[in-house]
Amino acid sequence: MQAVTDQIRNFLQYVAVQFIEYPQEAQLKVAELGPQRLRFKLILRSPDVAMLIGRNGFSASAIRGALKGAAEREGVQVTLQIHSHEEEAEMMAREESP
Repeated sequence: MQAVTDQIRNFLQYVAVQFIEYPQEAQLKVAELGPQRLRFKLILRSPDVAMLIGRNGFSASAIRGALKGAAEREGVQVTLQIHSHEEEAEMMAREESP
C-alpha cells in the first residue's frame, strides 16, 4: 500500500505544481480510510484552489480521473479533496469544538 501511496503522492505533487502559483505554501495530506482506501487532501492558497479546480471543475475532474485510474490498477480506492488554508482551518475548528 505504501508504494501506491507514494506513487499517487508524487503524481499529485507534480501535477499541482504545474497549475499553482504558490507551490511552497501547498500541503498534501494523506489519510488511510480503511483497507485499500485512501484520501488525499490538497491544501492551497485560495487563488491556487481556483486555478487547480479550473473552469467548471474540468481540471480537478481530469486529475481525479487519472488518480482513480492509476489507483484502481492497484486495487485501491482514492478520493481527492482540494481546499484552501482557510477552509481547512474552519473544518479543523469544527472537528475540535464539542
